[in-house]
Amino acid sequence: MDPGIRVAIFDGGVPDNHPVTAWTTPIDTTGVGSSHEDLRRHGVHVTSAFLFGHIDPTKPLPRPYAPVEHYRVLDTDPSQDPDGLYEVLYRIDQTLLARQFDLVNISLGPNLPIEDDDVHAWTAVLDDRFARNDTLATIAVGNDGEGDAALGFNRIQVPSDCVNAMAVGAADSPDATWARAPYSSVGPGRSPGLIKPDLVDFGGSLQRPFLVASLDGRPQLEVTGGTSFAAPSLLRVAAGVKAHLGANVDMLAVRALLVHTAEETSISAEEVGRGRVARTMDDILLCDDDTVRVIYQGTISARSYVRAPIPVPVAEMEGKVQITATICYKTLTDPHHPGNYTRAGLEIAFRPKDTKRKEDKKLHADTQSFFGKAQKGLTEGDLRRDAWKWENTLHASVGFLGKSLRNPAFDIHYNARLESRDFEPEDELRYALVVSVKAKRVADLYDQIVRRYQTQLEPLRPVVEIPIRR
Repeated sequence: MDPGIRVAIFDGGVPDNHPVTAWTTPIDTTGVGSSHEDLRRHGVHVTSAFLFGHIDPTKPLPRPYAPVEHYRVLDTDPSQDPDGLYEVLYRIDQTLLARQFDLVNISLGPNLPIEDDDVHAWTAVLDDRFARNDTLATIAVGNDGEGDAALGFNRIQVPSDCVNAMAVGAADSPDATWARAPYSSVGPGRSPGLIKPDLVDFGGSLQRPFLVASLDGRPQLEVTGGTSFAAPSLLRVAAGVKAHLGANVDMLAVRALLVHTAEETSISAEEVGRGRVARTMDDILLCDDDTVRVIYQGTISARSYVRAPIPVPVAEMEGKVQITATICYKTLTDPHHPGNYTRAGLEIAFRPKDTKRKEDKKLHADTQSFFGKAQKGLTEGDLRRDAWKWENTLHASVGFLGKSLRNPAFDIHYNARLESRDFEPEDELRYALVVSVKAKRVADLYDQIVRRYQTQLEPLRPVVEIPIRR
């Protein structure tokens, strides 16, 4: 649908004459050795998951959203480090250094659960790469979810603890009723980076396998399952959003939209993160009449403030109003200081009513907790630590009475640190903020807000129509 989107998959390779090469360019990275059938099978399956998602055998194959470059980084060289896979990391890093991509998928890595007091080389290198560009990367969390929990062997695997990439776990069904696939590794991540996995998508189960194109290229399907296929399947959704909105949004905003529109669930955040990614493009891109969704994209300087107004009608809204907000940003990291890993932090003050001030002469309205009190799956200790303000993805949904809101706004303050010390970098920080306002008793909320903010808000126009439903 959009041949201009640049996508890279790092995996076991795709045969040159395979049918998926109609949309895939197989590339051998410099220095990679001999291939193997099992590695190629994994590569074809991962690529199929990005191009088509979970294939429904009763329907025609969906049209891919974007073409993909498949970089073969795995080989059978016996001299390589089988545990660290540093040669593989080097091939990925050199490719990312030489080329700029919109979307990247990594469904491989060392078979090692993360540790709180140590940042692995894979995580450190990839976090640094992804911090410096506008790339949305998905990384599979691993398939050891049934490992020994007491020893931490079921925890997410390196490098899915990257804060500048999305860690993707697996759900056991694409249907309305779903749960974490038992094999999908669990969180929490390291602090900062507590909410891992970020999201889950269908990855297959014994009862409901994930269907992909076969290795031999014949017109038949193969069954498989794992977080290796949930990750590119979720990246496919990101490609659909980017294809639909084009240059109107950057990849950071696409990431925020995926988190913002994820299906709500009562399942612990340690198992499924923010939830399962939305099932259809309509769920991400369309709003009901009683809902409005706004995307802010911009930059902010260290120690400065940016105000993001929350759009509401001029008239007081009746009944209960639900405000949902998601903010994402990229940050440089300090791998030698795991407890102070992220260099950037955003403090966000919510001001619900511009006329409410404790003191008459106060310049700004009173603040109220928003993100801090609505974090699902965190202990009281997690919430009390100031580490939460160093998380580079925040999401919350809070209900208010309509009469308690008047010109509400978020004030965003950028703090910076370097190895736990105060720091003021020269570069501005890019961020993306998505805010939804839902008022069930205001039937034409969307139209009212469009009229009020017609000189301030710009409607997002689709670049291409997306008729496909997942």
